[in-house]
Amino acid sequence: MSETELRLKHGLEGEGEEVSAKRTNRTKGVAHVKAEFVVSGTGYNANVGGVEDDEEVAPSRLEGEQRNGGAGTRKKKGKQKGQNKNRDNRQAKEEKQLCATLIQGPQEGKECVYGEKCRFIHDIREYLEHKAPEMECEQFSSCPVFESLGFCPMGFKCKYLSSHCDMEKLVLVKLPEEQRTKLWDANHEVNHISGARKLDLIKRRFPFEKSDFVLEIIDAIQQEFRDDMNGATESPGAEKDEDDSVKAPQVQQREKEVAAARQRQKDLYLKYHDTRFFAQEKKVLDLHHKKILSPLTTVGNLPYRRLMRSMGADVTYSEMALAVPLIQGTNSEWALPKAHCSELPGFGVQIACSKPWQAAKAAEALAANVGGGVSEINLNSGCPIDLLYRQGSGSALLDNPARMIRCLNAMNYVSGDIPISVKLRTGTKDNHPMAIGICKRLVMETDVAAITLHGRTRQQRYTKSADWEYVGKVANAVREYEVEREEKLKESREGKTRIQFVGNGDCNNWEDWYKHLENENIDSVMVARGALIKPWIFEEVEAKQYLDKSSSERLEMLKNYAKFAMDHWGTDEYGIAQCRRFFCEFMSFFHRYVPMGICERYPVLLNERPPNWRGRDDLETWLGSTDVNDWVKLSDLFFGKATDKFVFQPKHKSNSHTVAT
Repeated sequence: MSETELRLKHGLEGEGEEVSAKRTNRTKGVAHVKAEFVVSGTGYNANVGGVEDDEEVAPSRLEGEQRNGGAGTRKKKGKQKGQNKNRDNRQAKEEKQLCATLIQGPQEGKECVYGEKCRFIHDIREYLEHKAPEMECEQFSSCPVFESLGFCPMGFKCKYLSSHCDMEKLVLVKLPEEQRTKLWDANHEVNHISGARKLDLIKRRFPFEKSDFVLEIIDAIQQEFRDDMNGATESPGAEKDEDDSVKAPQVQQREKEVAAARQRQKDLYLKYHDTRFFAQEKKVLDLHHKKILSPLTTVGNLPYRRLMRSMGADVTYSEMALAVPLIQGTNSEWALPKAHCSELPGFGVQIACSKPWQAAKAAEALAANVGGGVSEINLNSGCPIDLLYRQGSGSALLDNPARMIRCLNAMNYVSGDIPISVKLRTGTKDNHPMAIGICKRLVMETDVAAITLHGRTRQQRYTKSADWEYVGKVANAVREYEVEREEKLKESREGKTRIQFVGNGDCNNWEDWYKHLENENIDSVMVARGALIKPWIFEEVEAKQYLDKSSSERLEMLKNYAKFAMDHWGTDEYGIAQCRRFFCEFMSFFHRYVPMGICERYPVLLNERPPNWRGRDDLETWLGSTDVNDWVKLSDLFFGKATDKFVFQPKHKSNSHTVAT
């Protein structure tokens, strides 16, 4: 038997009274560890941190805008708590950089357009004199990207240059084209927007024809509703305040334009108010019993999702993308829909917006530019981040379900054959759940293909356990509404396919996964933090048993992640710094795994923290360290020794008791 199989279950073989006691006798918030593994003289470990967000780990592009405190903030003594809201993990670039035209060496017909005015180096040997020494690390002796693709896109900038370059002649090595093609087919990224299309977005030249049309229909329906509410419809014989003959020509022209626009709105209203103008033929979205990884901001990057796919995930989602930067062609935002070919099919893109025009144009831009690699577009209506909430997006849409429905219908119209889904929370305030009422409107008034419900309110964030009883009630209600909808609309249209309903929250072991699916109205369970702390959770779901991964097996997972990271961010100095930064972000969750072999009680819940413990070997102790310096030192195994320029500050202050150097 394998090492993993020998360490299965931890006493589960005898499911008697003793095992039952192990499951029930718990101390609230404490993960019990066997006495021989507890570090003597220490209490419960408060360094593990406060409450981490699930899919809404604060995105770096928002952190600078949601800062608390200031010059007048009182400094408290003792242990640091809370989030490092002002952290800046941007990495430094090379001081002496090689011109992009020479990265792959001199090429005929490819010359720098700036000539002598270019601020980058144009002599390869001169660049190599200034370049930092090549990387030396324990886990990778040669360029992993070259092994993946048959060539290295970083060329002379690569930190493993000597492994794929004739250093005397300065000629880069490439495998034969046939081999490179085979490697590319098995290991490439998709959903790249072309430079020309991105420039069209930046210059506002992109033709949002579908969006403009559907938004005009929505505006016409809303205007008619407002007129009816205000009694603003003017009777034909109403007297005019002023004779047209005394009005300026400009005023008369403006009034004619307004009247023509209003007449067009009325025509659109009469034509479409009784129709399902947003109805479109869509690809079938099947999430039934699929192993789903939640959208995860910052840590849910492409290399991590690729790792999860290799470990059994069936469905993955992009990091949450903001609609307006997508519409504006922002580079950083268009990097988020990128996916690895192993994620297809079953890759969804999640967007956040506050208004229908944002939702429509972002969805149309995605469908037109990367639609071939997208299985669904998901509207985030559950993110609790304060900045997004104040802007009217995320969970703020729960307070305005009519706007949410307009967003979804507009997205559905412009997305072509890509299905639209939505992710909700139970409500915005504690003890005021509203998901059942919202889901009724979603079933009756939209064509959403899937609804995901996180079993917490916005106010709760992650301070309380997810309410799966309420999630089950909503799932049951959705099925009842589907029957009611079909009864009402059976004469006017064909029956719709079943709406996929997915539950989310606090699932970190296979038993919970199957327990939640006992309700047949729930199609699947979405996993978030459980997959960050224990990436092999989907292997446990498949095996229907606990898997106690040894320290060497977990180190191998980190090695795979490091390789995937270098494939994605590159092996030049800046790319390696990015890889190391996101490796540490991953470790901020991964270190929280408490090995099953040292536990007295299991499974360990997400809100439980162990006392200070030592592992069964030194590597296991290292992998469980709460010290950010240990995470950086661990990254040295894969990316070489960190330079003085490397910067990393963890999200939670409790991990910042030492400073990375």
